[in-house]
Amino acid sequence: MPDKDTFIELIKNGYTFKGESLPIGAAMLAGEVLTGTIVNLPLKTMNRHGLIAGATGTGKTKTLQVIAEGLSDASVPVLLMDIKGDLSGIAATGAVNDKIKERYAKIGLTYSPKAFPAELLTLSNEKGVRLRATVTEFGPILISKILGLNDTQQGLVAMLFKYCDDNKMPLLDLKDFTKTLQYVSDEGKAEIEKQYGKIATTSTGTILRKVIELQQQGADIFFGEPSFEVEDLMRISDDGGGMINILRVTDMQNRPKLFSTFVLQLLAELYAVLPESGDLDKPKLVMFIDEAHLVFQEATDALLQQIETVIKLIRSKGVGIFFCTQNPQDVPASVLSQLGLKVQHALRAFTAADRKTIKQAAQNYPETTYYNVDELLTQLGIGEAFITMLNEKGIPTPLVHTMLGSPRSRMDVLTDAEIDALVQKSRLVKKYEETIDNKSAYEIITAKLNEAEKKSAGDTDNKPTGKEEPSVVEKVLDSSVVKQVGRTAASIITRSLLGALGLGGRSSSKKKSSWF
Repeated sequence: MPDKDTFIELIKNGYTFKGESLPIGAAMLAGEVLTGTIVNLPLKTMNRHGLIAGATGTGKTKTLQVIAEGLSDASVPVLLMDIKGDLSGIAATGAVNDKIKERYAKIGLTYSPKAFPAELLTLSNEKGVRLRATVTEFGPILISKILGLNDTQQGLVAMLFKYCDDNKMPLLDLKDFTKTLQYVSDEGKAEIEKQYGKIATTSTGTILRKVIELQQQGADIFFGEPSFEVEDLMRISDDGGGMINILRVTDMQNRPKLFSTFVLQLLAELYAVLPESGDLDKPKLVMFIDEAHLVFQEATDALLQQIETVIKLIRSKGVGIFFCTQNPQDVPASVLSQLGLKVQHALRAFTAADRKTIKQAAQNYPETTYYNVDELLTQLGIGEAFITMLNEKGIPTPLVHTMLGSPRSRMDVLTDAEIDALVQKSRLVKKYEETIDNKSAYEIITAKLNEAEKKSAGDTDNKPTGKEEPSVVEKVLDSSVVKQVGRTAASIITRSLLGALGLGGRSSSKKKSSWF
């Protein structure tokens, strides 16, 4: 039998921190919850990212909810990617029952039901704040990664962006992108090749097919304006709580490429907008990605490399990222090594492959003489987990079997009437609800082709003069409407700078920064 007093002292020392921390449960040994062994999460290291893993039904989502509630209480804004659609209840007060009373009595904490400040976000036509971004804001590097293009095709996309920048033709949506691509491969090919070099028609055809594939995953709905400003994710409620932004993406399970692209664009935009922060007492924003395997399962090697790069970089901006998934092996090893906090719920051993996974999972944790980790991983109860994290000095804390607290908000979804009430009082819904269709590349090129057609049909009475007549494109691009929608130099500069990292986004010096 392990020495209980020594273990209690180990946990008290290992999970007591100088700065502000979140109590999430109490330590267990030999199936017993030990008095006075509260397990805390230090806010100072919440930007070191984390993993919440475990089989279906073991309590992962509720753990995610508990941590999000604690962050909100500490005035830290949160973004939840709600894949299963079961996190909206965080905006409603929880209910007390005998099981909760018994659990909290064992842990030694007080249960106080509470509703938390929340905002519903959407990538589609569901109720909530509409998230959009323009093709220009993605930039040529990220667009090429999304489409899985080779070096030659990526060069063509970069040329396309340069052409549109030079001629003040905004690429706002996929309609603009495809129209420009068709133009440079047909009517405008001679003009483009004269300025930028040869174009392979086979490359443009391949890119068009890949854009159509992206459109079939529903990309059209969130490419456009008005663009969402990432600063709106980092709001504090009137009562001082961090706003919990719930992005409902229940339809993303069938569109994994689109989902992984969305996550990367969000991270890239946050990286571009936020200044370097150094060591903060608490993070600026913490992001939870439920069903995280969807980010990785369809991502290309190039896209995975970009995700790994931005995860390494973004913690210096004060942003923490938590992946929630059934199997820790769903997360690539290169990303897993960046995750400081690990919360491991029970795993199931139904097959030889399952047993191998359990052994691999056990090897990811600090060595301990108090637990048989391989065996206990299959025996953890609902709402129990192994926990280890980094302390203020970056040293892993002792591995501890923890009985976790339960959410103080509702452990169920909001009703339709409650969702309507939440949406109606939202200022952001009103800000982003109207779709804007500004003059952009599609309209400019269409006007150019129509005017050229009229000219070739003899519908012009231009006479030669000593002064060279302005070209059609010069006339179109000189119009006041086009000038009003010209993209700023800041977006071009940022794409160039972030292009070296393979990231999208816009300059932090720009007043408005967006993503979808």
